[in-house]
Amino acid sequence: MAEAVSVPQSGGSPVRLGLKENWRQFALLVVINAFVGGMVGIERTVVPLIGSEEFGIASTTLVVSFIVSFGVVKAFANLVSGQLADAWGRKRVLVLGWLVGLPVPFMIIWAPSWGWVIAANALLGINQGLAWSMTVIMKVDLVGPKSRGLAVGLNEFAGYLTVGVTAFLTGYLASRYGLRPVPIYLGIGYAVFGAVLSILLVRDTRDHVRLEASAHLQQSTPIGFREIFALTSFRDRNLFAASQAGLVNNLNDGMSWGIFPLFFASFGLGVERIGILKAIYPATWGVLQVATGPLSDRWGRKGLIVAGMWIQAGGLFLTAATRQFEWWLVGSLLLGLGTAMVYPSLIAAVSDASHPTWRARSLSVYRFWRDLGYAIGALSAGLIADRFGLSWAIASIAALTFLSGVVVAVMMRDVSRA
Repeated sequence: MAEAVSVPQSGGSPVRLGLKENWRQFALLVVINAFVGGMVGIERTVVPLIGSEEFGIASTTLVVSFIVSFGVVKAFANLVSGQLADAWGRKRVLVLGWLVGLPVPFMIIWAPSWGWVIAANALLGINQGLAWSMTVIMKVDLVGPKSRGLAVGLNEFAGYLTVGVTAFLTGYLASRYGLRPVPIYLGIGYAVFGAVLSILLVRDTRDHVRLEASAHLQQSTPIGFREIFALTSFRDRNLFAASQAGLVNNLNDGMSWGIFPLFFASFGLGVERIGILKAIYPATWGVLQVATGPLSDRWGRKGLIVAGMWIQAGGLFLTAATRQFEWWLVGSLLLGLGTAMVYPSLIAAVSDASHPTWRARSLSVYRFWRDLGYAIGALSAGLIADRFGLSWAIASIAALTFLSGVVVAVMMRDVSRA
């Protein structure tokens, strides 16, 4: 069993796999990913409203352009993150992600035009692509093969709970002090604390990867990134199923990020109540992953992914079809529940299907496709909304989410994690 094996670390202390054996570093990475999530949370409620109210942008497609820049840049940052992690080490890439993210809140606070917000979100995409990727990869490195779902669940719990809490806080602050600058001050604190902790306290985990690889029953011959990209994208049925589901999951998240505040505001909902709805979805998603991640270790990944995609679709249909705050609240809860079932299970499924020696690169390809969904979702929803209305945009993405669950049901096979 891999967890029982130890080897000397490069610093001299023995390396062991497992959550108990590495709980200090694991807990530190949980805290750091909470700050990573907070950087996105500062935008969930107020930034679409800054575009429509402060800059007077009437086009929904143009308002959501900041999400397009974020999604495209984050997708490509994810794509190179695994390569950089293997070449430079996990810690260096994590620190680089934070250094790139430091200017983001200042650019949003001082933005004289919408172009500054779009540029800030390009930097935020790099920050998220590098920093969030490393917290996921390092936790998976630390715990070994038997607790991947738990590791990912705790990581995403911390990140998305903070997204939700910050979305609520920014809505609350905006209702009292305006959309800028007070709500964005939270981002300055997140960026500073995240960078300092990463520089001073995080240790690299490449020795844990070497330990797991040495105990792996199936030894892997070295393969290039092009082959890993093909395997993860379409050649391996499990990796393909996970990649398309990840893309559609973040496609509907990108849609909700940009469209929901405008949709709710169009019915006269105030910014504080919009903040509540925008907080409920990621907070539910974040909290429940503490349970759904470990459940995927016990029950398998496929069932949770399929059911989760269908529950997300139901929440989106309910939101599009109703006009009352209480029903929108139920829709947000369903969207959060479904995403909590899907998110850690997908990352764990990709880890299951990848050899330890190329797992980081496979995860980076999966995260490339997943986060490209932000851009595709925001852009497609914006175009549909401008042509047919906001309700049609939400309902169209709901239908696509349901179909993605069908693809997983047909294509994916659960694999043993023993």
